[in-house]
This record gives sequence, structure tokens and C-alpha cells, in this order.
Amino acid sequence: MRRKSKCVLGIEGTAWNLSAAIVDQSRVIASAESSYHPVEGGLHPRAAAQHHATHMEQVIHDVLAKGKKNNAKISAVAFSIGPGFGPCLRTVATAARALSLSMNVPLIGVNHCIAHIEIGRWLCNVADPVILYVSGANSQVLSYRNGKYRIFGETLDIGIGNALDKFGRYAGLQHPGGPKIEEIARKAKCYMPLPYVVKGMDFSFSGLTTAAKDALAHAPLEDVCHSFQETAFAMLVEVTERALAHTGKKDILLAGGVGANSRLMEMLNTMCQDRSAKFFAPDKAYMKDNGAMIAYTGLLMLESGAVLSVEDSAVRPNYRPDEVEVTWR
Repeated sequence: MRRKSKCVLGIEGTAWNLSAAIVDQSRVIASAESSYHPVEGGLHPRAAAQHHATHMEQVIHDVLAKGKKNNAKISAVAFSIGPGFGPCLRTVATAARALSLSMNVPLIGVNHCIAHIEIGRWLCNVADPVILYVSGANSQVLSYRNGKYRIFGETLDIGIGNALDKFGRYAGLQHPGGPKIEEIARKAKCYMPLPYVVKGMDFSFSGLTTAAKDALAHAPLEDVCHSFQETAFAMLVEVTERALAHTGKKDILLAGGVGANSRLMEMLNTMCQDRSAKFFAPDKAYMKDNGAMIAYTGLLMLESGAVLSVEDSAVRPNYRPDEVEVTWR
């Protein structure tokens, strides 16, 4: 008799998006979400956490109801343990602990960054890529070696997503700024030089952001948006290309919310073609923060025995991906 596949319920809520999903080894069975959108300014951690607390019951109810229709029997509850906003992480962790105890199933704490990588590897069917991981607070180039995801290069100050959002707010664009900057940049007529800061295998975005703000005093918004994107993405592609050469690997995986930017995808794909490498990116729905990535990584961790007791499930707002013991590879 064929053994029934295990199903894991995953809850993501590190920042703006509260999301839950149920997955098994072959598919995303069910998902539900509720997003926090500030009326003005950037993300406010306490306000985002209050949003998550207010909508948690409905999101969990919806995903469990969809799972029940598909005969999903929950084998474990996984949650985003970090990195992220402390108030948001604690809200999600509390819900996950309660569900784990009430269902009498194991609890799994998932690193948010690793989850972005694993959902991409799964959906793109790519075994051992160099990864460019770009999100609001994180910008890193990684690849797997000897039980951990090793960081080859990373931002020295702010993540590319935060850099785009800071510039967007200054330019009067509502949060999140990245998609709006991408749209406006398509109307540009020229490129203007902006600070290009790559130091070894690391990069920096704060000076670029300040220079882009200053450029608005004498240049059209469209040209500044275009120049900001081109400069920042060229920095990311340069470091990714050098990591590809150093490791000798043949695949690139793009992960994280900023990875949904079409221009960044185009630049990475061009670089891969020049190097006879293959470029991979999951569907944009799985680039942003989502419950499926937590559920799937939780499934991998469950099958390798990486579960938590409630007493050991404290959140980790500064949890780096290179601290994670990758027990499932």
C-alpha cells in the first residue's frame, strides 16, 4: 500500500505579509494571506504585528478549510522564526505554538531566508545553484557547501528592497516603492551615473540611495528611477557572476521579493547566457513572502528530524542563513 505523503502547515509573517499554506512533497495544497499596507511611510513593526494578530484567525481558518477539502492531514506546524521584525515574529510564533499543541504535531522553526531558497529550488527543479537572494532587508549571494548555505557576498548596510523603498518614499511613492520604481523606469530617456559601490564581494546601497534622492533636484523622476535600478542591479549581477566563476557551478537561482523585478531577471539572464549558465526564478507569487515557502522548508526539516520543543522556540530577529544547519541536504 502506498504511504500517504506528509503535509505541513506553514505560517509566514516576518514583515508585511501574513500568509499560511499547506504543502506535501509534490504540491501546494492550500494557501491564504492577508497583507499589511501602511497608509503612509514605511513599515511599522508594531502596526504590522497588530495586523497579523487581527487577521491570524481568519487566515488559519481559511487555509485549514481548503486543506480539509483536499483531505490534508497536518503532520507538523512550521513558522518563520527569523529574521524579521520582532513583534511580527512573536505574533506568528504564538499562533504556531498554539496550533502545534492543539493538533499534537511537531513544531518547526524555519529561517525565512533559507525558505526563499528552498521554495525556489523545489519549484524550479534546480539542485545546486548559486543564489542571489534579494528582499527588503536582505541582499546576499549564497551557495551550498558542506552542510550550510555559505555567503559569498552581501550588503554592507541596507538591503536592496529597503534602498528602493527609501528612495520611493522620498520621491512621494506609496510603499512598497520597488514595483512603482520599476514601472516609472520604463519611461526613462537617459542613464545618469550614480555611485557604484562594490567592495570585494560585498556591496553597499546607502550612498546610491542618497545620490538618487539628490539627483531628483535636477533630473526627471523617470531617469533617476532607471539609473537607480541599472546601477544597483549591475552591482548585484557582478557579485553573482564572480560567485558563479568561483564555485564553478552552472545554475543561478533568483530568490526574494525584489527578484520579481523584470529588469533584474533580464540582466541576470543575459549574464548567464554569456557564461553558458542557466537562469532560474520561481513564479512571482513565490518570490514574495509566502506561507508555502515556510511549509515546504518545514517539510524538509521534518523529514530530517529538525523539530523544536515549545520551550526552545524563541524567535530570532537577526537569524542569518549561514547559521542554519542544513540537515536535509
